[in-house]
Amino acid sequence: MVKETGNINKSLFTLGKVIKALSDKKTKVPYIPYRDSKLTMLLMDSLGGTSKALMVACVSPSSAYFDETLSTLNYATRTMNIKNKPVIQME
Repeated sequence: MVKETGNINKSLFTLGKVIKALSDKKTKVPYIPYRDSKLTMLLMDSLGGTSKALMVACVSPSSAYFDETLSTLNYATRTMNIKNKPVIQME
């Protein structure tokens, strides 16, 4: 259970690094760490490719969860700044 939790946290941390690298408009990052976790490898086409992605952010109005809600909203805002050009392929 502890190892699985660690792997999930590592994947989410790597996803955050990928989103930050893709959404940073001022500096073009030469390396995007897609291969650092299985999650980001699976989402590679959706995040930085030619398709659209949707992120659902679950937040709470309770003041007890203020820090988590703020962190989630910051994460979602960075995700909104990723600009992809969707391509429709006709076969």
